[in-house]
Amino acid sequence: MTTRQGGGLDVKLDAILARRDELASLMAAGGGDYAGLGREFAELEPIVSGIERYRAVQAEIGDLTEMLDDARTEPEMRGMAKDELAGLEGRLSELERELQLLLLPRDAADDASAILEIRAGTGGDEAALFAGDLWRMYERYAQAQGWRTEILSLSETEIGGVKELVAEVQGRGVFARLKFEAGVHRVQRVPVTETGGRIHTSAATVAVLPEAEDVDLELDEGELRVDVYRASGAGGQHVNKTESAVRITHLPTGIAVAMQDEKSQHKNRAKALKVLKARLFELERSRLAAERSAERKGQVGSGDRSERIRTYNFPQGRVTDHRINLTLYKLDQVMAGEALDEVVSALIAEDQAARLAELA
Repeated sequence: MTTRQGGGLDVKLDAILARRDELASLMAAGGGDYAGLGREFAELEPIVSGIERYRAVQAEIGDLTEMLDDARTEPEMRGMAKDELAGLEGRLSELERELQLLLLPRDAADDASAILEIRAGTGGDEAALFAGDLWRMYERYAQAQGWRTEILSLSETEIGGVKELVAEVQGRGVFARLKFEAGVHRVQRVPVTETGGRIHTSAATVAVLPEAEDVDLELDEGELRVDVYRASGAGGQHVNKTESAVRITHLPTGIAVAMQDEKSQHKNRAKALKVLKARLFELERSRLAAERSAERKGQVGSGDRSERIRTYNFPQGRVTDHRINLTLYKLDQVMAGEALDEVVSALIAEDQAARLAELA
């Protein structure tokens, strides 16, 4: 005997199982968009597995309930059934929450790779040095996650700081784990350039954009203006005698991306297009979210890069994420990329909890 305790949830689960069966039939028949059907089928698989675990526990609860309702059940068996039932009911609640998380609307860009942009903010040379520290933190974190990184554009200061850096972080689920890093990162420490030993506060901004695939965004070449010029180094001196630097401007929006790090004009153009697509893709995502009035202003914040999200306090060895009031006294481990996942996971959990509360 199977008992159904989920109410409206079970109706959703039945619909998902029916859709999975429909997709399996369509793929077996070889009709329609096989690749698209396969992607949808693969996306449903984790949910289907969760449903099967949930329904198995429901069935066990039903059998035990039937045993307890039977007056012929011996006292010893009744006691064992009650103990087992209590554990199963707790397990069912856990599985129900797991299913609710799986059923939350997914950000279509969550599986995408990301374009990471880091810029020095207020604080002069110290802000640029901190921006460089942030990049190394993300680079180490990416390595630990098995992701690949490539710097697309880099502008440095004379003492090794980063004025501006644009990098590609490639891997499955990169955007889902990095998107909450967007915002203003503040540092409090004694600068290496400070002889008086005073603590300074400076900042760097981080932007995280989902990398657009060609299927996500098609660019009209007629809406692009491409300018080529000679690359220049610090102080404006020319570092290349050929016109290898490329600036691409999207005329309808005015968004422009310039690349000059490569000696090849072709490579600079390819990099500029990649970043331009990511910025336009994010612009369109934001526009659609605003139109639906579904842009949530939850505890993790909007991810706006003008919003101060985190403080790195070196004298006290702590990192504080202001959106969720999380403080870790593991600054060295966070900056080494080792403990950053604790912050990332807490942000994701808070986001999930807030979205579940909205659906309640």
